[in-house]
Amino acid sequence: MKRISYLLALSLGLSSVASLGSADADPKKPAPKAPAKPDPKAKKDTKPAPPAPKKVVMVSADKKKVLAELYGGFKFGMTKDDVLKVLSKQIDESYEEKIKQTEDISRKDKLRAEKKKELGNISKSYVEFNGTNVGGWDVSIIEGEFAHKTSEAMLDRWENKDGKNQRRFFFFFQGQLWKMALSIDVSVLPEDKRNFDTFAQVMQGKYGPGAVDGSTITWTSDEFEVRALDKLKSYTALIMTIEQPSTQKTVLALRETKAEKKPETSSVIKSVIDVDNKDHPDVKQNSNAVDAVINANGGKKK
Repeated sequence: MKRISYLLALSLGLSSVASLGSADADPKKPAPKAPAKPDPKAKKDTKPAPPAPKKVVMVSADKKKVLAELYGGFKFGMTKDDVLKVLSKQIDESYEEKIKQTEDISRKDKLRAEKKKELGNISKSYVEFNGTNVGGWDVSIIEGEFAHKTSEAMLDRWENKDGKNQRRFFFFFQGQLWKMALSIDVSVLPEDKRNFDTFAQVMQGKYGPGAVDGSTITWTSDEFEVRALDKLKSYTALIMTIEQPSTQKTVLALRETKAEKKPETSSVIKSVIDVDNKDHPDVKQNSNAVDAVINANGGKKK
């Protein structure tokens, strides 16, 4: 391709030279005009280059069914009350089996009280992201899954059953469910198996090929988008999200509009701080000094 481009440019150049020679040979033809010099005062186009298009991998029909299991009995568009009704039914079913397995009256009463408490805790977990303190979610495993002052809200439930230790988060936009996230604890696995490469291989074996971007895998269908996010270093867990694509576009656009702009550094502050990074010492030139400091501290960095 480079050779073809080079030959094409060369041929264009030769044709220009040939036409120029013929013009000089014919005195009746006007001499070609010299190319205009660029105006140094003209403003240059400083617009940033558009972001690279998002890589999309559409899932096959059979893998779509497997991914759809992440719905867990819920549907996009549900209200908070709708979700709580489904959760109440699921909790009733799980406790009903336990209650049937015992003849102890006090044990039955205790299980019923636990059932009521569990549903109450889920209802109390509901939070609206309105810019106020929201119980530490801003610095948590789901910190990148919501924004403030954009009509977003959430509730969550621990799903500790069948040996699983996972947590389901329900995200609402303008009162309707549009995304769910599952926090999957993997701390029980050997440490050498707790890496994203291993899980990427396992997940793509189960769900089919996905679009890999850094430590995120994305599977796309016409009805939903699923992401697997690496949270292993900070939380020894993985996050699986399932989102409604149409609402996702609306939410992301609103977040961008509502995002708080960082105030520009004032001229007074600029005059006393090194905003252009000009006064930073050259690390290479001062490497001997750094080594001396390390050695003076017993060879250990503080």
